[in-house]
Amino acid sequence: MKKIVVPVDFSDASRNAATYTALMSNDIPESELLLYNVYDKFSAGTDGSLLAEEEDAMKIISDNALHNLRNEILPLTKSTIGILSENGTLAVNLEKLVLRNGIDLVVMGINGASKLEQVLIGSNTLDVIKKDSFPVLIVPPLAKYARIHTAVFASDFKDVRKSTPVVALRNLLDLFRPDLHVIHIDEEQVAHMGDDFKKEKGAMDELLRGFNPEYSFLEAHDFVKGINNYVKDHHADLIITVPHRHNFIADLFSKTHTEKLVYHTDVPVLAVHE
Repeated sequence: MKKIVVPVDFSDASRNAATYTALMSNDIPESELLLYNVYDKFSAGTDGSLLAEEEDAMKIISDNALHNLRNEILPLTKSTIGILSENGTLAVNLEKLVLRNGIDLVVMGINGASKLEQVLIGSNTLDVIKKDSFPVLIVPPLAKYARIHTAVFASDFKDVRKSTPVVALRNLLDLFRPDLHVIHIDEEQVAHMGDDFKKEKGAMDELLRGFNPEYSFLEAHDFVKGINNYVKDHHADLIITVPHRHNFIADLFSKTHTEKLVYHTDVPVLAVHE
């Protein structure tokens, strides 16, 4: 049984992630979904001051909203859908939930950002990505699920045996069995496909045996633009990255970038930790 958790705050982004996950679950045999809301028992008054709330009342509101969302997406999937609401902090609570229940995947939308503003990813999602206990699938605001035929795995090809979370990566690839493209984008444009690179490629071949990856070594001034162009050219359905090693997430959502990949493509990003 594959267990998938979808944290929701009832924003359009999180509701879209829930819809995406419901449709995706049809391609994952024996999967079950959990819609999860973490609520704050405090709210802000009109003057910005904190107002205490009845925790029982907040939970009732949260449970009712989860129940309604469950009913909306239930016709889209053959999987069972549970609901759970808790008081606390999302990233902390979610990590405990994942470890306690053997969750295989967390799916989240992007909150607190608009295409017009081109600002940072929502803080809740970013806080969750920083946790290294579980894989997180980040669903862009306008992403619509279609079967994942092609996946792009971005690697820096540095000490790949230690830096590649091979067990988690293979488990996730096994869910969809996509055509796999492994790419390295050289922002410095100092092509160095020498013996070291060939050695690391050989190691990657061993780690991904059975998935028959296709390799590409690209030069680009900007990592985000480079991977975005590659994804479009190859009609990829998923981008896979290991945040802690090549700092992809930090780069992707840095204020210095004028183009944010997730706001210029409907392709979700899967962050797989070591």
